[in-house]
Amino acid sequence: MSKLRVESFTISLDGFGAGPDQDIDNPLGVGGTSLHAWAMSTRTFQKNLFGSDGGVAGIDEDFAARGFRNIGAWILGRNMFGPVRGLWPDESWRGWWGDNPVYHGPVFVLTNYARAPLVMEGGTTFHFVTEGIVAALAHAREAAEGKDVRLGGGVNIIQQFLRQRLIDEMHIAIAPVLLGAGERLFDGVNLPALGYACTGRESSPLATHVVLTRQ
Repeated sequence: MSKLRVESFTISLDGFGAGPDQDIDNPLGVGGTSLHAWAMSTRTFQKNLFGSDGGVAGIDEDFAARGFRNIGAWILGRNMFGPVRGLWPDESWRGWWGDNPVYHGPVFVLTNYARAPLVMEGGTTFHFVTEGIVAALAHAREAAEGKDVRLGGGVNIIQQFLRQRLIDEMHIAIAPVLLGAGERLFDGVNLPALGYACTGRESSPLATHVVLTRQ
């Protein structure tokens, strides 16, 4: 069976995966962008986000690149798709990424409010799932056709999947920054009791990369 993987999810030294007060001007919360300096410098992120041939090689690039290997579908929380809350007022919001998002495949967005699928350039289609995380995972696995499913977050969504032991592997990058407030990734989550253990660790000047695997 395909794996459910978290890749390149970055937290601060004080454990926050996003800053406070997310809005259209602060999609990762106030200060949240500072977490991702390690990723933005890599060839993988330069290519996928900006269409650039720039970027650097090394440990950070190795971890960024592995996050796109063998991925057949994605799952996102609604906050990762955009800042709109409650009922969709219309279908004008089409994500943070422009007309050609980085996913290039099926993306299943968890929400309480139904919306028609949104077809974008580059092979990305956003499907809006109202039946919960188990249903979203089933849809994503079917769409992935044997490849792995990548869980993009945010924090609350990852916690929900962790508590049901649905995540097979997590790559967490720990950035050398302090946010002071926001959403702590492992708040109220007992990883050892859920069967997770650290199975890998490497460091670069911009991040410490750890791999957590469900035993």
